[in-house]
Amino acid sequence: MSLDGAVERREGSPAGNGNGNGNGPVMAPPARPTYGDRRLRLNPNTEHKPERYEDVQSEFDPAIFSSLERHLPPSMLEVPRDAKVQFMKEILARYLPEGERNRVQRHKEYRHKLMLAYQPLHKELYNLHPSAFFVPSFLKAVNDNPEESFRNILSEPSPGIYTFAMLQPSFCELLLDEVENFEKWVNAVKFKIMRPNTMNKYGAVLDDFGLETMLNKLMEEFISPIARVFFPEVGGSTLDSHHGFVVEYGKDKDVELGNSCDAGFHVDDSEVTLNVCLGKDFSGGELFFRGVRCDKHVNTETQPEEILDYSHVPGQAVLHRGRHRHGARPTTSGHRINMLLWCRSSVFREMKKYQKDFSSWCGECQREKKERQRQSLAATKMAFLKGCGGSNI
Repeated sequence: MSLDGAVERREGSPAGNGNGNGNGPVMAPPARPTYGDRRLRLNPNTEHKPERYEDVQSEFDPAIFSSLERHLPPSMLEVPRDAKVQFMKEILARYLPEGERNRVQRHKEYRHKLMLAYQPLHKELYNLHPSAFFVPSFLKAVNDNPEESFRNILSEPSPGIYTFAMLQPSFCELLLDEVENFEKWVNAVKFKIMRPNTMNKYGAVLDDFGLETMLNKLMEEFISPIARVFFPEVGGSTLDSHHGFVVEYGKDKDVELGNSCDAGFHVDDSEVTLNVCLGKDFSGGELFFRGVRCDKHVNTETQPEEILDYSHVPGQAVLHRGRHRHGARPTTSGHRINMLLWCRSSVFREMKKYQKDFSSWCGECQREKKERQRQSLAATKMAFLKGCGGSNI
């Protein structure tokens, strides 16, 4: 069925002609609509104004509900808010299992306790101040907003990988100070620190100690405009949640991500990833990329044109698809800290379940599609030649 269609219902079997009491057909009570009965629309209703969900008690971020509402089937747009919330929760539960939801809820409780106890060092970091945070060229490009403005500041060293100057040195220094202060406080009070992911033993989740609101604004107002232009096929137009953290590499920290060979690559749990080097003095630690892949092809061979090694520069950002395979080479000296923002789209994740062709972004799917087209063309040519009696063209 088309994902952009109206509501589709699965009807049960019709009632029989008799029910044993001679009174004829019995009409079954209407079943409560379930997730399987209705699906989101592929294209959002841009004229619809979503309701506010800040007061909804849920393990999901309120912004996710606002984003999903524009994609609801037409018949759902005018129903009471509680019905919308229930419907959207059923959808979200499909890709966030109960065990994961319980983990998320425990993490929210942990975050609440931490934020009550921790006293920020630089309070000005906790609200986004564009002119103080960003270099003028980046700020101008986002304010102007057209694709041409973005391309004026972006470099694309390999397809789908964009680099650009982004953060002011003063902001990098403040954030480094804040992270160091947080880690000292955690060690002093023996508070358990949650690491950014399963790959990094060092670093911190910025959202955990109060920077979530600032980072959400960073995503919505400064990363989303770029993602809409360059990554629409992977949810760049519908980013609605994030995971923000810093990673640390160097002596007595993580040395590399994966291992020094290309097999050490990974993909992110994001649709779009922002990676910005904050400093400090270091050598090594190059970021290497090895092509974009869907789940099916994540371990397939890398093609020569997909190979890129990138050297970090403090204040400079790298923006890429989360499914772009990558890793970090060893930091051979000094201390390197990077800020990462994993930007996610609940709409894209829901729609992806009904897709079988990812050739719009997966490099291996693209190659398979081109090979099928080549074989089809060859077969058509052969059939044509046979129809012409084997004459040459």
